Amino acid sequence: MDSGPRTKNGLRTTDGPSTKHQAPSTKLRQAISTAEGKQRYVRRLFATIADRYDFITGFLSYGQDRRWKRRLIQLAQLQSSDRVLDLACGTGDIVFAAAPHVERAVGLDVTHRMLQLAQRRITGHGGTKTQRKEFSSVTPCLRGLRKGPKASFVTGDMLALPFPDRSFTVVTIGYGLRNVPDLQQSLREIRRVLAPHGRVLSLDFNRPSNPIVRPVYLAYLTIVGSALGFALHGDPDTYRYIPESIRNYPGAAGVARMMEQSGFTDVRVVPVLGGLMAIHLAKG
Repeated sequence: MDSGPRTKNGLRTTDGPSTKHQAPSTKLRQAISTAEGKQRYVRRLFATIADRYDFITGFLSYGQDRRWKRRLIQLAQLQSSDRVLDLACGTGDIVFAAAPHVERAVGLDVTHRMLQLAQRRITGHGGTKTQRKEFSSVTPCLRGLRKGPKASFVTGDMLALPFPDRSFTVVTIGYGLRNVPDLQQSLREIRRVLAPHGRVLSLDFNRPSNPIVRPVYLAYLTIVGSALGFALHGDPDTYRYIPESIRNYPGAAGVARMMEQSGFTDVRVVPVLGGLMAIHLAKG
């Protein structure tokens, strides 16, 4: 039985002995310091915050989140013959934007609750008539890439994608690479399912290299995240995870190098919000 210490929202904050007297940031850092610990923490975290995920992303981005995702879609230069896989799809923003323009769009997320919320958006809870026509119900697995509804949602892990090799011509990711416990393995899986000359695009936070900007940026996210976590979940660590994950992230330049090492070509970085965010583009 898992009897480790937990926060009020049910997230276990350490893999070791009790940390009752440790500062919350220390407990959080311990929890995500290993690949296994980060995987467990992230899965519990997103299951907890799923119902407030859209609000939080909009709040922390000053309402710019969906504009950035539209920019990603523009950069993808989608064609009617494209088969799109959106990883860490959340409640479906990128899938919703892509599906009307392509042959198929598939959204994958490890948090099934996110996919249930995506379904609500297309069954009378905020979805338009076009969305309700274009999107299928949440499904536990993909039943063929060329059959059935034009788009679908799949519960799955970015480290072991449940698709055959070369299944998609475009892979998109919104805030996903920073959260995987093994970034290199995730990139290998993306390349595996990407068709030859396919495109990959990833939107995420950047880790500013400027020694003056970086601490200010992380301090802002820590303060605001702590306040939101306490107000919404009774636990300030809930959204402190964002700046903590950025501290351990290789940043836009580091991710670009890893993509090249994984065999991607034509890798480039498009700065967003003055470089505080970034969109990676590459070919398989």
